[in-house]
Amino acid sequence: MLATNRPSSRLRREREGPEPEAMEDNVRGDEQDRSRDTRSRLRQLALRLFAEQGYEQTSLREIAEQLGVTKAALYYYFKSKEDIVRSLVEDYVAELDDLIAWAKTQPRTPGTRAEIVRRYLHIVATGTEVFRMLHQNQAAVTSLANAKERGELFKERMDALVDLLTDPGAPLRDQIRAASCLVSVSYCCMHYQDRAASPAELEAAVLDVALELVDATPARSRA
Repeated sequence: MLATNRPSSRLRREREGPEPEAMEDNVRGDEQDRSRDTRSRLRQLALRLFAEQGYEQTSLREIAEQLGVTKAALYYYFKSKEDIVRSLVEDYVAELDDLIAWAKTQPRTPGTRAEIVRRYLHIVATGTEVFRMLHQNQAAVTSLANAKERGELFKERMDALVDLLTDPGAPLRDQIRAASCLVSVSYCCMHYQDRAASPAELEAAVLDVALELVDATPARSRA
């Protein structure tokens, strides 16, 4: 057999670069990353403006201008301010659903109750700015078309968490203690945010009180 210097097909591919299909996948992936980043920045900016100057006083045009995009580009992500609020609430509800789904697979023990409260506190603490905005713009957001639906969504999740924080057939007193635990976490994370020396100090204090309400105080705290 005669020797040849003809490069193999593999070497030709290496010299020629990636296949067109692979290049298209890379470009598509980059575009998706940029799209997610733009959507995230848009929501954070809108949340800040809603909190600072009010939901009704903030326009989509202002959001677009501050973000540095056209109003038409903004419409690609959200058709209205209500859509932005809905997306923020839906993300929060999805986190609650994940917590509920996990808790349903766990035994009904003080340890499980403690972990439910810890995870709930984390969800609330990271979503405090959304709650603050909803609270500050209560009159405006209450009039939105999906306000009633949003209220029902929260009620259903809170009822599910109360059930998971109590024993089956628990007396009313225990149900109220569990509900008080959840309410205290939500309220105190927002109301005392500016009074605590640090987020860690606030979360530790809130957790300590919340665990006592559901009889899930860590052993080290009972001494």
